[in-house]
Amino acid sequence: MLLATLFAGITAATHLPGERKIPSFSAATGWINSEPISEASLRGKVVLVEFWTYTCVNWRRTLPYVRAWAEKYKDQGLVVIGVHTPEFSFEKNADNVRWAVKDMNIGFPVAIDNDYGVWHAFGNEYWPALYFIDSKGHIRHQQFGEGSYDLSEKTIQQLLAEAGAKGINKDLVSVNPTAYETAADWKSLGSPENYLGYDRTANFSSPGGASADKSRQYTAPSRLRLNQWALTGNWTMGQEADVLNEPNGTIRYRWHSRDVNLIMGPASPGAKVRFRVLIDGKAPGAAHGTDTDEEGNGTITGQRMYQLVRQSSTITDREFEIQFLEAGAAVFDFTFG
Repeated sequence: MLLATLFAGITAATHLPGERKIPSFSAATGWINSEPISEASLRGKVVLVEFWTYTCVNWRRTLPYVRAWAEKYKDQGLVVIGVHTPEFSFEKNADNVRWAVKDMNIGFPVAIDNDYGVWHAFGNEYWPALYFIDSKGHIRHQQFGEGSYDLSEKTIQQLLAEAGAKGINKDLVSVNPTAYETAADWKSLGSPENYLGYDRTANFSSPGGASADKSRQYTAPSRLRLNQWALTGNWTMGQEADVLNEPNGTIRYRWHSRDVNLIMGPASPGAKVRFRVLIDGKAPGAAHGTDTDEEGNGTITGQRMYQLVRQSSTITDREFEIQFLEAGAAVFDFTFG
């Protein structure tokens, strides 16, 4: 989910001289948890602006810290503003974003940035991205990607102290993330994010390659090398997503990481699609994810990220397979952790 030159897991933090003013939020197309906020109304407040999109695993793993900072420092004058700038077309759906805000326990204001107006005003290029603004309205620090949480919190404390806040607790927050919010196992992470639409995918290995925007029967090779993937069954590979046209289609993927996540949803709003996950041809058992059981069973119920595998044993190259029992699955992006 990180753009430009950042690879998932690499973090970039920059202290700035404070010459750049906070840009306007006027281009936001809507707000959640708040009336529209102007930059002028924030004068005298320390502000943390966070760019996110709700299916981004890198952002999900920063969220426990942002929630904790918002709660801990709200009485000292910190204002947290989330800017939801969508990556996939379905993330422009305000109902989907409202669901995410509620499901992920986000209580701070969220600007809906469907037209990328706020994104461009900040000159932003990344999910997640954090901008730290002092009480005079100047951007003093920025953080791109996961990590550097101690430095980020110490920056908040410094800016609050400069603004005259009293009684700041200098102890750093302690979080206990679970499920989607657990940090990646970076030491064993050998599979990068991979989009499944033909516009951005890599290592697609079904014989004959991709047929853009055409319904076609796909098969898988007898063996996949690490980070190769293949379709079987009748699919239409689109620019953004692949859609299964007939029941019992599969995706096979050879991967190396603790977690396997897949962004997917029903091709028809409101539909449900049952699926089953296998690891090396067997039910995952204890390695099942949040959205599957020990037999690997799960159901697509909405457009979001699904955690399909979480291993606790030694991480090696393994083959993942997801079988869709009904037609109508739309699959967008694999992420790993």
